[in-house]
Amino acid sequence: MTRRYDAVVVGAGFGGMGAAIELKRLGLHDLLILEREDDLGGTWHVNRYPGLAVDIPSSTYSYSFEPNPHWSRLFAPGEELKRYAEHVAVKYGLRPLMRFGVTVTGARWQGEHWEVSAGGETFTARYLVTATGFLSMPRKPDIAGIDSFRGEVVHTAAWEPCDLAGKRVAVIGTGATAVQLIPELAREASALTVFQRTPIWVSPKPDLPIPPAVRKVFARLPFVQRAVRWLGNSVLELMMISGVVRYKQLRVANRLAELWCRAHLHRQVRDPGLRGKLTPDYSFGCKRPTFSNDYFRTFTRPHVHLETSTIDRIDETGIVTADGRTDVDVLVLATGFDLWDTNFPAFEVIGRDGEDLGTWWRQNRFQAYEGVTVPGFPNYLSLNSPYSYSGLSYFTTIECQMTHMRRLFTAMRSRGASTFEITRRANDEFLDRMRAKVTQNTVFSLGQCATARSYYFNQHGEATLLRPTSTASAHRAAGSFPVSHYDFAPARVS
Repeated sequence: MTRRYDAVVVGAGFGGMGAAIELKRLGLHDLLILEREDDLGGTWHVNRYPGLAVDIPSSTYSYSFEPNPHWSRLFAPGEELKRYAEHVAVKYGLRPLMRFGVTVTGARWQGEHWEVSAGGETFTARYLVTATGFLSMPRKPDIAGIDSFRGEVVHTAAWEPCDLAGKRVAVIGTGATAVQLIPELAREASALTVFQRTPIWVSPKPDLPIPPAVRKVFARLPFVQRAVRWLGNSVLELMMISGVVRYKQLRVANRLAELWCRAHLHRQVRDPGLRGKLTPDYSFGCKRPTFSNDYFRTFTRPHVHLETSTIDRIDETGIVTADGRTDVDVLVLATGFDLWDTNFPAFEVIGRDGEDLGTWWRQNRFQAYEGVTVPGFPNYLSLNSPYSYSGLSYFTTIECQMTHMRRLFTAMRSRGASTFEITRRANDEFLDRMRAKVTQNTVFSLGQCATARSYYFNQHGEATLLRPTSTASAHRAAGSFPVSHYDFAPARVS
């Protein structure tokens, strides 16, 4: 007889671990966590490129119920995030539940349970949770001739250490990852050319080491670190609200954020021509901004060149643009991730009456009730969903969803039920509210976002990734949504 799990969780990053922790708190202990990579940690396991660090203050980038007093810097390097993930998995008993190197290829609702196909096996579970990450499918640029290049090619999400001394290096892409990586490459390469399609808003990075004495205070007096976390969250919330969510009411604040970034650029780049190339022509907040103290300055070094001409093709030895060619030894692809085409969902999900989630989303708009559940898909929790991302710290989103799960499962059990499904009416009303807020208030609709090429927008040009409310509002909704919005049913007796 096939073993039936209480729940299958797909993804062993912070989202999947948070969901598993909440399910265990709710009394579901027969869990299986499937992960396609060879270890846990999600993006902090996959990404190993030089300069990798969290791009918001470390104090806010952790579970509120499991603070880490040991961060070495205000913006912790990537290896510390990986260690934190390992600590959480051990403390909360998650490692024994994980199976690595297993790629899920599909899931189907079978009337009272889910059947999940992965690694040549089929796993059966009452509940299915997908936590496959927003940034999990690396994008390879669609450039003619890229496969003909004879030099070394490396994507930032599949980084392999290499000796760049004396080599000519080209980087394609100038997103948040590239902002961290480019200064590191410039320290080694004999020549570095950065091919920029879209510039990025960058502000100064208040990155300082956290003295050992302060770390001891955090460990012995947790309320002190909680206060620091509250302050960091408040600053991020102000940036999010003023720059994105309440753009209609706070255009002045958005403009001030833009001027702050322009001033930072002006201090580091005195050449007006170069400065113009590095200045975005879209509104602050249309594309995720980032922090750096040395990104702009790197372009003033004599062996670093910024190329803004459109790439025509790549041949065996270099990159050809309308303005000429650049011979290259190592090609670095900082081209980000494919969110909407391959990650919503990350594998085939078939719900009630044979409904295909990917097809349904594309035909009926990307949507999920409170960023968690979808009508027609019983006992399914989609953590990386449209309108789910709240605030600038991913942990805000995770903990909102954990709160939603707690309220949902508690209501289900109080009714003697074991199956839940969000009603279409409740889902439609939520979608209408979110779309109205995006259209009437946010920078995505009222700002100048046409040239941002932001992953916040799906292939239909709609900004459906971020929840267009404050994080406080998201937390309130997660803990107080009407349970009548769900249909509940007892398990069938076979």
